[in-house]
Amino acid sequence: MNKIFNEDAINILDRMIAKEYKVDLIVTDPPYKTTKRGNSGGTGGMLKDEKFIKGNGGFKNNDVNQKEWLSKCFKVLKDDKHIYVMTNNKNLSQTLIDVSEAGFKIFKTLVWAKDNCITNMWYMDSHEYIIFARKGKAKKINNCGDRSVFNVPNVKGKSHPSEKPVELFEKLVLNSSEENDVVLDPFMGVGTLTIACQNSNRKYIGIELDEKYFEIAENRINNLRDD
Repeated sequence: MNKIFNEDAINILDRMIAKEYKVDLIVTDPPYKTTKRGNSGGTGGMLKDEKFIKGNGGFKNNDVNQKEWLSKCFKVLKDDKHIYVMTNNKNLSQTLIDVSEAGFKIFKTLVWAKDNCITNMWYMDSHEYIIFARKGKAKKINNCGDRSVFNVPNVKGKSHPSEKPVELFEKLVLNSSEENDVVLDPFMGVGTLTIACQNSNRKYIGIELDEKYFEIAENRINNLRDD
């Protein structure tokens, strides 16, 4: 199955649960609280901790219940399979709790080291976190020589403010699935996971509520097919 949906992730997950359809891997960069940018002492864009906004960057469709979608993801993931959930420093602690309470067993927290920084008065942030967890028994990754820190350049000329590099998602897909496995991204944005799956001969299910980003993802997939 290669399928993308321009719908609410909760609705699609509920339909998958009702049909008892399960996937082999989940990789996602979900919406989470971010700090609002503002000026501080003429620095031009310092983050203000007290000013949280809804969603990832305040996008109109990203006010989601993390506990709810994680619990549904647990139901649609096959036993003894992996899940990767991206997050940032502000939300790491709560996301670790939510992932555990959904039923997953956490292996460790991986780090994506980017080549760009986010302005901050307390050390500039140049990384994001990837929570690596499992459902059921522990299963080793395919490349046991990989390190827990991924040095992958960020995307230049992004179509989405939180767009992730295809190379980063490919590493996760290749390590935690086999050819023709089905990989799910409940919050696919502009379709990075779907491209990673096509490049590595995996099948995918992608869900994105925002029509603008869904259309970009659809065009990326179609252009790759035409190549």
